[in-house]
Amino acid sequence: MARRSQDWNVGLAEDLRDAEFAREFLLAAMDEGVAIQVALGKVIRAMGVKEFADKIDMAAPNVQRAINPRHNPTLETLNRLLDPFKLRLVLAPAERPKRRRVA
Repeated sequence: MARRSQDWNVGLAEDLRDAEFAREFLLAAMDEGVAIQVALGKVIRAMGVKEFADKIDMAAPNVQRAINPRHNPTLETLNRLLDPFKLRLVLAPAERPKRRRVA
């Protein structure tokens, strides 16, 4: 029987430490309908909450609270968490499929 060299979560956590990979991960998570707090939580925990908090100049407990799905962070806070990945939340019009007219 073949042995696994690594658990896939360990490999993913290592990949998420790269800002560009983390950015693509967050964008893909949004496309899949994953809650922003859940996706950000995975990325931030992989990077280390304390290290990430230092990077964005925010207290670590506040970062923990912001990525907890039971809490409701402000748009400003979420954008502050997304800033290192060169992302931000914005309001965009929803596109509707064009209707065909039947003659």
